[in-house]
Amino acid sequence: MSDLSAATHNHLRNVEALYTGHHGWLYARLHRKLGNALDAADLVHDTFTRILASRVAIIDEPRAYLSCVAKGILVNWCQRKALERAYLSALAQLPEPQAPSPEQRYIVLETLHEIDAMLDTLPAPVKRTFLLSQISGMKYEEIARQMGVSLISVKRYMKQAFLQCLMLVE
Repeated sequence: MSDLSAATHNHLRNVEALYTGHHGWLYARLHRKLGNALDAADLVHDTFTRILASRVAIIDEPRAYLSCVAKGILVNWCQRKALERAYLSALAQLPEPQAPSPEQRYIVLETLHEIDAMLDTLPAPVKRTFLLSQISGMKYEEIARQMGVSLISVKRYMKQAFLQCLMLVE
């Protein structure tokens, strides 16, 4: 057996042992936190999927590790749900003839999730600048004053954010 296949085999065995030994515990913990069995099951699945893809060799503290991975997934999930609620709330304000079709809603939600994920890759000041400009409608000068940075910095941050948006389109 080659080194790669031995390493892969060991990783799969480790993840299987982790799953067998701690799946129920993680599910119960997430179920208590969320109050919803289906969401808890989805997040447990996502947690183990991420661990399987991570190729982490040895886990000394399995429950601490699982908690850490699950927490990151839970934070992303909560952000996604908040984004969906905000979008659906905005849709509820539209008159019926202007409301998008279910297909259009799905496309917009997926696009919003992609933009949100892209924004999470940006440094904090760049993300904040972009959101103040695009969501709050602030002028660059106002953003510079609020953030305590130069106008040149705001322009640089916006350029970086727009370039990231362009990469999302490609």
